[in-house]
Order: sequence, then structure tokens, then C-alpha cells
Amino acid sequence: MTELVPGGNVPLPGGILTLRVPGPFDVCALITDDSGKVRGDGDFVFYNQPAAPGTRLQGERLTIDPLRLRAGASRVTVVISSADPATPLARLPAPTLHVGGPGPRTLARFTPPRPQRETVLLLAEIYRRGGAWKLRALGQGYADGLAGLARDFGVDVAEDDASPGASVGRLNTAAHRGGPTGRMSAAPRSNAPTGRGNAVPDTDGFLGLVNSARARAGSPPVSLDARLAAAARAHASDMAARGVLSSESPDGTSLYQRVTSTGYAYLTVGEHLVSGPRTPREFVEYCLSAEQSRTTLCERVFSQVGLAYVADRSGDLYWTALWARPFSPGDLVRTENKVVALTNAERTAAGLRPLSVDPLLTNAAQAHSSDMVARAFYSHTSPGGSQPWDRAAASGSTRRTIGENIACGQRSPGEVVLGWMNSPGHRANILKPAFTHIGIGLAGGGKAGTYWTQLFGA
Repeated sequence: MTELVPGGNVPLPGGILTLRVPGPFDVCALITDDSGKVRGDGDFVFYNQPAAPGTRLQGERLTIDPLRLRAGASRVTVVISSADPATPLARLPAPTLHVGGPGPRTLARFTPPRPQRETVLLLAEIYRRGGAWKLRALGQGYADGLAGLARDFGVDVAEDDASPGASVGRLNTAAHRGGPTGRMSAAPRSNAPTGRGNAVPDTDGFLGLVNSARARAGSPPVSLDARLAAAARAHASDMAARGVLSSESPDGTSLYQRVTSTGYAYLTVGEHLVSGPRTPREFVEYCLSAEQSRTTLCERVFSQVGLAYVADRSGDLYWTALWARPFSPGDLVRTENKVVALTNAERTAAGLRPLSVDPLLTNAAQAHSSDMVARAFYSHTSPGGSQPWDRAAASGSTRRTIGENIACGQRSPGEVVLGWMNSPGHRANILKPAFTHIGIGLAGGGKAGTYWTQLFGA
């Protein structure tokens, strides 16, 4: 069985496919051709219209026979919404799509990131590539519900007054209405050249598309960096060779380690891993189509980007975009100060006195974060056996009570402090009345990205 991530795809065997989404969800399917638009009412399968050529819905079970779809059909998109229109998806259990073939074995499973504001979620699409059929995991949603669905698939949805509990009602088509679909298909294309030095020519318009989107979001522009492009190209090539989306290579090398291996020292880094888009424009549209990926593309702190895309044997493109801010001592101090400020805001809200920055605790915290990256471990106990109080004493601190929080993978002060506050043990350290001083350390380049340390003292 293949566990899919958003954008991942898997080849499908011949015969009838069975797709299930257990739970309090309404499942429906949209049948389209290469235009991405439905042709008529018969292209929409839902609980009030449970059958179309090659497609049938029975409760939570959707069966699809690709060879019996209507003439010209090349794609079936599986959509879910809450069975109770008054209950948002964010309040329901995370949906999981189970995909089975003609036999008893489950072919693939996909659990998308938990919806936030979305009321309708595109789970997956079954699409034809040449003479074969594939399934691609999507996990894209619409905060505007059916209006978003109508915009992308060319449908006009009107509520049926006779069915007040229905999530959809009468469907009419508008074959030439709406904007681009945002769906992802693939065609072979070579990698973009990276140029020389750290500057990369924007030969395919990617940078212009990105910076236009960032400007609309109020974020400063980014520039292309050859080292990030080289790391992205190596990772995209590895994914295309294996036919899977993954943040790690078979030998366990992470994307963050690829970045540092090019000589790029980063303060923070983010990534997009996607398969399918045919052009940089389609890739950017995909990244802007969901809240989490849009946030990464428009994140204000990023100042540089590297992009690569490589075709697999069937012609599907595998994309890696790396977003980063290079390391600088000034940025390091500002990031540490932001962590302290957010920590003290939590203490103030709880009626506690703020913590003062202690340079000796700061040195010990920074040393521990750097050590975790350098020696590839993640623990309060170092490989040599030292504990937080040992490290504080080694830095020259004489404080009698010591506490420590660590974290890895978070990209910003806000993200790491929120994670600590959502963990009972870490929260207890932040809100411990006895603590009076704090030191912050962070280092990038480890297997999980950035490693953070909070060291408390009293």
C-alpha cells in the first residue's frame, strides 16, 4: 500500500476502483475532460444523483471504472464536504481516502492536512496519462465552498429548497465560466538553467510570478539563488527517479541537509514538493491554491528561492522549491529576541513576571542547538551525557535552578513558541513562576531543519 502526501501520485491497475472516505462526510465526483470543466449535469455525481457512466456512489463508497467513463472524459476529481452543512470540516475528524482495486488489497491511502477554514475539499483526482490511469492526492480546499468549486470546474450550483440539509442542490453547467482550474497535469520539460555564481536568470518567468503574488500579500520580493537551485535540482531528480514525493532521500538525507551541503547557511528555510504542474505558472497557481502552501510562498521572512523540476519516465514533473533567508548574526539576534518577547507575552498573560535575557544561558542554549545539528541528535542529553544544568554551569552560570525546552523543524519564533505552549511539559517551563532568566539558541542545517533551545534559570 502507498501512503500518499499532497501532490503524490500512484499508477492504477486496470479494472474497477473503489474509493472510500469513512466518517461524517458527503462524497461527490466531478467528471471532466482535459479542459477541466464539466460538460453538463451528468458529470456531477453526488447523493442526489449517485450514478454516471463509469461512476457510482453508494454511501461512503465511490466506484469508478475508467474505461466506462463518458466519451472524452480524462479525469475524475473526488470531493468531500461535511455531511452536516452547519459543521465545518475543521471540527470533524481528519478525512482519509482509501483506494482499492479489483482485488482485496488497498492500493493507496491519503490523509490530507487537517482543513482549517475550508468547507469543501478536493481529495484526489484520477487522471489519464497516455494509455494509463493514475491517482494523484490533492488536499486542496475552498474557504468559499461551492462558489470556489463552481469557479474552477465551470459549474453553477443552486440550493434546492426542498432539501434544506443538502450540501449541494441543482447543478447547471457553464462550460466557459470561471477562472483557471488549478488542476495539475504533466508533460516532459527540461530543468531551468541555474546560471553562474549565486545569481540565477529568471528564464521562465517564475520569479516574476512569485513576486507578483508576494506583492499582493504585502511581502517583499525574493531573489533566485544558485545554491538553493542546486539543492532543489538534486532533490527533484531523486524524487523523479523514485517516482515519489518525499522530503528525504533513500539514504536518509533530508532536504535541509541538501541545502547546507551546497554551502548555504540559512536562518530559516521552507519548501514545496509537488508533482504534476507543467509550467512555472501552473506550479505557482498550485502553491497559491491552499492556505498552508500559500503561506510559505508569501512568508515575509524569506528573501531567496531556488526552483527545479524534473520529469519521470512517464512524463510527470517533480518540483522542488526552496525558500530561505540566509544566516546573519544580526538576524540571529533578532530571532532570539522575538522568541523571548513571545515567551514573555505568554507569561504576562498568565500574570507572571517577564524573564530577563542572561548572556551565559544564551551561550549555553546556542551551543546545544549547534551541537544537535553538528552531531545529529535531538535530546536534552548530549551524546557525551551532559544535561541542561551541566551545560549552563559550563558556560559560567551559577543559577541554582535550570529548565530546558527544545524543538526542531519549526520555521519561525511564532511557530516554535506556539508549539511549546501547546505541549504541557514545555508550557510548564515557560510559565514556571520561579524562573527569572532565559537564553535562546537556534541552528539550522540538521536533518529536521532548525533546532531550537530555550534555557531557563533562577
